[in-house]
Amino acid sequence: MEILIIGAGPGGYETALEAARRGWKVTLVEGGHVGGVCLNEGCIPTKAYCRSAEIVEEIRACGEFGISAGECHVDFASVKARKDRIVAELRGNVEALLEASGVRLVRGMARFRDAGTVLVGEDAYTADFIVIATGSRPSMLPLPGMDLPGVVDSAGLLALDSLPARLCIIGGGVIGLEFASVFRSFGSDVTVVEYCREVLPNFDHDIAKRLRQSLSKRGVKFSLGSGVIAVEEADEVPGTPPASRPLEVKWLRKGGMESCMADKVLVAAGRKPDCSRLCVDAAGIATDRGAIVVDSCMRTSVPGIFAIGDVTGGQMLAHAAVHQGKTALDAISAGDVSRTSSPLIPSAVFTMPEAAAVGLTEDACREKGIPFRTFKSFFRNNGKAVCLGQTDGLCKIVAGQDGDILGCHVLGPHASALVQEVSVLMSAGAGIEELAHAVHIHPTLGEVLQSGL
Repeated sequence: MEILIIGAGPGGYETALEAARRGWKVTLVEGGHVGGVCLNEGCIPTKAYCRSAEIVEEIRACGEFGISAGECHVDFASVKARKDRIVAELRGNVEALLEASGVRLVRGMARFRDAGTVLVGEDAYTADFIVIATGSRPSMLPLPGMDLPGVVDSAGLLALDSLPARLCIIGGGVIGLEFASVFRSFGSDVTVVEYCREVLPNFDHDIAKRLRQSLSKRGVKFSLGSGVIAVEEADEVPGTPPASRPLEVKWLRKGGMESCMADKVLVAAGRKPDCSRLCVDAAGIATDRGAIVVDSCMRTSVPGIFAIGDVTGGQMLAHAAVHQGKTALDAISAGDVSRTSSPLIPSAVFTMPEAAAVGLTEDACREKGIPFRTFKSFFRNNGKAVCLGQTDGLCKIVAGQDGDILGCHVLGPHASALVQEVSVLMSAGAGIEELAHAVHIHPTLGEVLQSGL
């Protein structure tokens, strides 16, 4: 069996490797760097920056632990160089895995000639099955000034060679808050402008509010309920090159005009599916608002063609794309099958402190009319958190009246790992009683999951 996969991000290359393990002949097409946005311009480079920022904060707080380390200086060029080395190493590892697995890697932009043929340049490729995994691209706001030098998306911010003294971030979602946390630690003056009444609008409201308050204590400024109307160049300074000129971000809040000055402006207004260069119309593939329409098995409207990951417009997370790739391969192997339940997809925000979630929030339960109970616990009462000096945060578990765990929401140290534990329990059908009777090592942060039950 032959399979052609378009896009070598996490969803694409993991699907290619799994297909090769199943003994299939695999061709993987990529027009950019192997690893996609996640490895090259997203998850991995930002986590490299997050680790550097964590060390900065630990050094600044070392006096609380009886240690004197002197003044902390951030060498941003070295921080960036480390990030670039990590990206290059991991990209090389993926390429080596693909080669060792017998996956044929084709470099170039793919486009459909028809439902059975994919063109890369002038070369034509066919296969028994095709999987589209072309990912997403940043959403740029239709506002004046978006094309000015100094206005960047996340990839542009990661490419900066010098640290901006003033950074304005348009958007208080996951991407915006991670960069706000990191660049504040590095020493930038950071302002976040968010249209909604609270940051992280899809997260639990208590988690989002407490995270914003924590970032505010570190010096990040927020303007909520604010609609940006323009980015403009400030008064020109004689002899200053355009790329170095300060910018003024203007927004409306409560009927009044507000603004801030910035050396760089990050537009973090979300991402949108990216299949614009794929010529899906030529293949007859149905789309909805730019996203490829799929069923629960990731099948498109055209038999034999599947789509996974961000391009389908669902949860734009690397691990979701990987799971969807396995779902597509299972559907190909099993034939005409369907799935009726959606998998639990946990998510995390790698700020300081971390935030993570899986399942339903309290608000979602109310909207759906689902009766629920809430169990809360706080890191200030956890011995390990106190020893770490990281007591800012809480754990909230949402349960049904029958004891089923409906959701878990955590703000605090290693929140992503804690939520992952509950995600596994939920996937296995375990409830509040099973969690309450599980034995956790003492002292560990995991005990916070039980202390509120």
